[in-house]
Amino acid sequence: MRTTRIASCAPAAVNPKTAPGLCKVILATSLGNGLEIFDFTVFSFFAGVIGAQFFPVTDSLTSLLMAVGTFGVGFFTWPLGAMVMGVYADRVGRRAAMTMSVWLMALGTAVIGLCPSFATLGIGAPLIVISGRLLQGFAAGGEVGASTTYLMEAGPASRRGFLVSWQPASQGAAALLGASLGVVLTRTLTPVDLAAWGWRVPFLVGLLVAPVGLYVRQQLDEIQVPTATAGFARTPLGELCREHGRKIVLATLMLMGSTVLTYVIVYYMPSYLTRVMHMPPTTGYLSAALSALILLVVSPLSGLLADRLRRRKPLVLFVFGCNAMLVLPVFRMITHAPSTLAVLLGVGVISTVMALGSGVGLLLLLEAFPARVRASGLAIPYAFGVTFFGGTAQFVVTWLIKTTGDPMSAAWYVGVSCFVSFCAILLFSERRAEP
Repeated sequence: MRTTRIASCAPAAVNPKTAPGLCKVILATSLGNGLEIFDFTVFSFFAGVIGAQFFPVTDSLTSLLMAVGTFGVGFFTWPLGAMVMGVYADRVGRRAAMTMSVWLMALGTAVIGLCPSFATLGIGAPLIVISGRLLQGFAAGGEVGASTTYLMEAGPASRRGFLVSWQPASQGAAALLGASLGVVLTRTLTPVDLAAWGWRVPFLVGLLVAPVGLYVRQQLDEIQVPTATAGFARTPLGELCREHGRKIVLATLMLMGSTVLTYVIVYYMPSYLTRVMHMPPTTGYLSAALSALILLVVSPLSGLLADRLRRRKPLVLFVFGCNAMLVLPVFRMITHAPSTLAVLLGVGVISTVMALGSGVGLLLLLEAFPARVRASGLAIPYAFGVTFFGGTAQFVVTWLIKTTGDPMSAAWYVGVSCFVSFCAILLFSERRAEP
């Protein structure tokens, strides 16, 4: 459907009046987003094996450091994708941007999943993997702003919290699928088979993102994109810089704690437990699966709660305050009593608190921007937050552990990040956006 621009600040959104209509929006949007995040995160789950295949060195921790460094490289194209495709979503349409991101993510995933190993291709192999990560980062950077904005605008204002909560819930579903594949593969394949070809299976599964994601998104109607009135036309990026610079900076710092926490607790934990704590690989994947399951289940419940609260900000402050205080005792329990039960208990507690504020925090940011720059307004700070803090979290944590020799270094980094976000939220002004 061709997008029509309108002068009003209120989008003429797809406004489902029935439960099936809302379910259609949730399924189509979150399924595509979840499949993209799945492609983006399986690299993290299999970082140790990938490091051995493409960065063969004698020190396993150095190999892991190079692998998670390659994982982090993909985040540096995230801001570029956010700016290019965020503007595209604001000027052309949310659905159009989501469709484009599906194709780009599928291409990046194919490049990684089908790339020959270092033993076969030599130095070209890690270079190809890095290029695949860069393409994945560009696609993911454009996906989050467009899909989350679509979720907010496609339904009634009274259901915004619930609708937006499916963005982190879909990420939880994607991480759960990736962790489940990790458990199955590590339990059914020998270490030799896992290193030879087993790690490629999740990437090939991720290629389903193209046909499935495109099909479900073609079932959606495009949301009309609001723009400034004639004579005051502005580009989304220009308007954001001139009128919302302070919001962008605070929003980026607000996302620091949540991205660091997510990428350490959910995605880095399998590598942390196996390479640092020397625990069985299954324990690491079980912890990631538990955290992802909690994110999938608790996020929509938190969204329902947000729709019943007069203000979103106090709940987000509560979550980040609790996370800053919980992370140290949780990691102390894991490092001083390393057992599967201790890991699952600690990860379960902190993941539950994290999930309580995931969707609400995104909604707080979305409502702070006018509709004509809303997709860019979320995508850009989200991208910079993920790039500078989330994307580098695994590399920084691994480096800190290698340098200090203390596994608790991870906890201190996460705790400080959550405290910075808590302070940024205190300074952020809450507002309720127009319907």
